[in-house]
Amino acid sequence: MARLVALEVHVLTKKVTFSHHWLPYLLVAPQVAITLVFFIWPASQALYQSVLRQDAFGLKTEFVGLANFAKLFNDPLYLQSFYTTITFSALVAGVSMAVALVLAVMADRVVRQATTYRTLLIWPYAVAPAVAGVLWWFLFNPTIGIAAYALDALGYDWNHYVDGGDAMTLIVVAASWRQVSYNFLFFLAGLQAIPKSLTEAAAIDGAGPLKRFVTIQLPLLSPTVFFLLVVNVVYAFFETFGVVHATTDGGPGQATTILVYKVWRDAFQGLNLGSSAAQSVVLMAIVIALTAIQFRFIERKVEY
Repeated sequence: MARLVALEVHVLTKKVTFSHHWLPYLLVAPQVAITLVFFIWPASQALYQSVLRQDAFGLKTEFVGLANFAKLFNDPLYLQSFYTTITFSALVAGVSMAVALVLAVMADRVVRQATTYRTLLIWPYAVAPAVAGVLWWFLFNPTIGIAAYALDALGYDWNHYVDGGDAMTLIVVAASWRQVSYNFLFFLAGLQAIPKSLTEAAAIDGAGPLKRFVTIQLPLLSPTVFFLLVVNVVYAFFETFGVVHATTDGGPGQATTILVYKVWRDAFQGLNLGSSAAQSVVLMAIVIALTAIQFRFIERKVEY
């Protein structure tokens, strides 16, 4: 028996080797190529363009150093867009995570047809952001939208074309609806990883469902909550361009012009390539900082 156990340990801990020394590099080459072409090269170009000033047709280029960044942070429209993005990100993260957590708790208690419920809740994540924006635009269209008609029947005159609050509500709902499915998967997995003996013991002690959730399940879900918070903020910062473009086009005025949309507008409509590149560098710095915070938190949890 001891020999059998020793043999199994030897097999499990056996060092994996490749028949050719170049094979590992060949296997990772596609991923390296994709990273170089779609991340490293565009990032380097953004850094290069951010210190230049060009005319609209790219015929004249002038090195200006950090002038684009200095002008950027003195621009009231950019600062307003920054505040709008922070508000939008907080609302999207809060709404999508709260709804997903409620749905995950409810789905965790379902016994019959549990797979069907979970599949239906996951489906919206397969919808592209632009498509999600178009769907909610039709629902809240002041002329033909069912949701706008229902609000009008309740006495609220909905019109996201002229009301900045309505426009912000529309993009928050559209962006959150798609992200709920992603959050639902992680919350459900986290709830199912919690030992049932803990909640059963609390129930025996007389704790109700709400108290069991607040005192047992929610604290144990804290790593998942932090992970999803970072992921949702990154999603709201960088992956919601299609939602904004398909619903409000950044309006009315600047009410829904988030940072990623302003980058596109300044580059392709305003033809201000230097300012747009500087904005993209700021966004890249933000996502790097968020990723570093996330990995640091994961490392501490692993060490603990």
